[in-house]
Amino acid sequence: MEQQLNSKESVRLIIDFMHRSMMHHAMWFAEVQQHMGREKALQALNEVYKMSSEVQLKRFSKVLGFELKEGLPAPLLEMPDETRDALIENVAANWLATDGIWFQSVEFSNGMAAAKHCNDAAWEKFSPLEAWSIKRLLNLPEQPGLEGLKQALQYRLYAFLNKQSITDETENSFVFRMNDCRVQSARKRKGLDDYPCKSAGIIEYSTFAEAIDSRIKTECLGCPPDVHPEEWYCAWRFSITE
Repeated sequence: MEQQLNSKESVRLIIDFMHRSMMHHAMWFAEVQQHMGREKALQALNEVYKMSSEVQLKRFSKVLGFELKEGLPAPLLEMPDETRDALIENVAANWLATDGIWFQSVEFSNGMAAAKHCNDAAWEKFSPLEAWSIKRLLNLPEQPGLEGLKQALQYRLYAFLNKQSITDETENSFVFRMNDCRVQSARKRKGLDDYPCKSAGIIEYSTFAEAIDSRIKTECLGCPPDVHPEEWYCAWRFSITE
């Protein structure tokens, strides 16, 4: 490398390299999905995820001087539980912040209708991918049923930011409620109306549930702009018809 970078320029370059790598990774998945379909793209992603994570962690461990234990960074394994929990929450919060920044960027340049369209379309792709990631993380079977969905809902990014609850209705159905939503609560504190997220929510929850188990049906019981009680912002019924 011929360029002579100072420390600030080097750090900025490192961060930019990581961002470019994530974007390239996402573009690969998008192209494979477009040309070969979601199922084959997820099969490829499963292999890429395992191999790429191993390669990257080994390189980082050598340069940064940390040990790997069973393929995981020892410093993360050994840090206090409260610090690790805070890290999980902040990683999730960064995801939500980036989502909001994307929405505002499109809204300010092209209007609310365009932003909502892009938001709904993004959820249609991301929600089943998040479900796939969680099934992989928890090693859930192909059709884990409603119990599998209950587990999976506890591992969504949202689950580490919002307050949510599950109530069994029958043997074949349960109701999921978002009791406190970080986005809607922030709007409430500012004196703003609820963000009308029902169109995105229907896509988000139905595609997530179907990706966990294709037999699961989703019904919206209420979601802004619907009127809702103080106890929750949105509520969803998940069921399997025998």
